[in-house]
Amino acid sequence: MSLALEDLIALKNAEKIADSMWLFVINWQEFAKDTIGKQIVRASDSIGANIAEAFGRFNYGEKVQFLYYARGSLFETKYWLNRAVIRNLVTQTDFQRLVDQLSETGKLINRYSNSLKSYKQEAAYQKTSLRENSLTYNLNILNGQNNLLDILSPDDLAFLNSIELDHIP
Repeated sequence: MSLALEDLIALKNAEKIADSMWLFVINWQEFAKDTIGKQIVRASDSIGANIAEAFGRFNYGEKVQFLYYARGSLFETKYWLNRAVIRNLVTQTDFQRLVDQLSETGKLINRYSNSLKSYKQEAAYQKTSLRENSLTYNLNILNGQNNLLDILSPDDLAFLNSIELDHIP
């Protein structure tokens, strides 16, 4: 079963966090909005945006890199959240709830990243090829010593003789 972007729990958590930040910041006074508010909203929005971008990448290295960016944005969000609680912009209860959500999301991002790394290593060990097996050629035919009929079995010849050429488009 294929996983859709919307099924990622880390992304769902990141969206909840970003929406919570927006709801807090939208009610702050202008100075707080302009300084901490814009920063915390951008940082929290960036968590989910980078998870989504990681999901959309094909290369394992790029996927992991964007998950690292998401984790960096998560820590930036924690930083700004610490500033917001110290400056009485967020209650201690809301602060603790958001910190817990951020910590859980960070763990999910790490698990996602580790699973990608593990999957990449497994794929490298189980390299499979889509190539066809090499064909064995009759060297006499290649050297022009025999004709095409020498490579066909009696059954192949019988089949070709049974085809009515009038019915071939």
